Formats: sequence, structure tokens, C-alpha cells
Amino acid sequence: MTERPSGPPAPPLLLYVVKQLELATRAQLDALLRPSGITALQYTALSVLVRRPAMSSADLARASFVSAQSTSDLVGALERRGMIERQVDPDSRRRMLIRLTAEGRAFLAEYDPLVAQLEERMLQELDRGQRDALRGYLNSCRRSLASTEPLARPS
Repeated sequence: MTERPSGPPAPPLLLYVVKQLELATRAQLDALLRPSGITALQYTALSVLVRRPAMSSADLARASFVSAQSTSDLVGALERRGMIERQVDPDSRRRMLIRLTAEGRAFLAEYDPLVAQLEERMLQELDRGQRDALRGYLNSCRRSLASTEPLARPS
């Protein structure tokens, strides 16, 4: 039997803390959006489209951190709700571009302030400098993982 070291338990891995934060924010965002019938993933896609007005499905998938299949379902649902529209790319007739509609913009105008309040609640114990530092650290971590191949399990 292996003996456990004495003293306080080791803090959880940062990967665990990040996952717990993701789950907590996702649950809060889902609850906030539930009355609208829009999912957190759909909201994410809409918020990406407001910053990048015309995107292909593949670009939207990458920017929204979802698979191509999930994006196809997501785009179809948002299109049926009248939040987005697809149009042929004038530069490449084989490519479709996705754009927000007036209804999609109106939805974001209604829900963005509520999402901002949720973010403010999450960050309420941090001052401006800490918030900026946290954003920088998280973006650095994301870039580091995005620019490398996944680790392989030792054989």
C-alpha cells in the first residue's frame, strides 16, 4: 500500500480549474439564454459573426471551437430562426458566406448586456489590472495549445 504524503493536499491541476470554470460559465450562460431558445454554442456563433461579418462554415467552426458537423447543425438552426443567412461568396461561387440578419443583431443587442453582467459577476473580485492580466494569461495558454500537436500517449 502506498502511503500518502502528510500535509495539506496538493492544489488541483490548473487544467481541472479551467474545466470547472468552463462548466460553471456554461451552466450560467445556458440558464441565461434558456428563455430565448438559443444555446450557448449558438450564442457564441452569433457573437463571432458580429465581429466578423461574413464567414464560411469552416471559419465559423474554427472561431467557435466546434466541429464541422456541429457547425452544420448550428447554422441550420440559426438560419431557421432567422438569425443568420447564407449567401454565395461573390469571390468563390462554390463557397457560402454566413451573415447575421437584423433579427440576429437584435437578439445580440438584447442579450449581450446580460452576458456582460454574467462576466462582471465572474470577475467581481478582480481589479482592472488583474482582469487584463487574466485575459492575457488565458490567451497565451490558448495560443500555446492551438499551435502544438496533442500529446501522444506513451507506448
